Amino acid sequence: MADKRTPEIDGILRRHMIRVPKEIDEVSGIRIFGKLIKSIVFTTDVAIIRNCNANAVIAVYPFTPQPIISHSIITCSDVPVFCGVGGGTTTGHRVVNLAEHAEFQGAVGVVLNAPTPNETIEYLKECIDIPILITVVSEKSDIESRLKSGVSILNVSAASKTPQIVRNIRQRYPDVPIIATGGPTSDSILETIEAGANAITYTPPTSSEIFKGLMNKYRAEH
Repeated sequence: MADKRTPEIDGILRRHMIRVPKEIDEVSGIRIFGKLIKSIVFTTDVAIIRNCNANAVIAVYPFTPQPIISHSIITCSDVPVFCGVGGGTTTGHRVVNLAEHAEFQGAVGVVLNAPTPNETIEYLKECIDIPILITVVSEKSDIESRLKSGVSILNVSAASKTPQIVRNIRQRYPDVPIIATGGPTSDSILETIEAGANAITYTPPTSSEIFKGLMNKYRAEH
């Protein structure tokens, strides 16, 4: 009988790292260019990216996308990176230019904001050869038009409504790849998985939060 246990090797110094919740192992995953992705860390902090066991990174931030930022993240990451390229405040040809740059730098996919027009998606689909993700923030999103425009993966991020929106999408589109936020607890992650998500995004603690714990430990010891 085959041994199905997974050997695990840790270094002494790199043992202290962020580990995504084990519940995420229950998802089916999405295979992109041969790589199976189940867990995706939501951060632009390169120190966290280098010290997290997630299968991929989703680098989306609340400013206009800048190539130097995506380049830095892709260069530092040892796992695939999904790069945010705008679609809300940043629109039109600039989105396409940012997406092309992200692809040339090695991004595994690009993430568009919820307000992105379908015309932009259609044009982008003609210009790049990596998956296009569209962020879904409410049940009002027209999923059909997004898919017809060229979206490859849905990225559902709707806070507490995420499981219900995932469930509704899965009922209508049984084969569409869905990434979704897992929420803050084991139960919320499992609920999102059961609703039909293929991969889960995980928001890690910030560097300052981790440092606070370490400093409290150091103070207690000294």
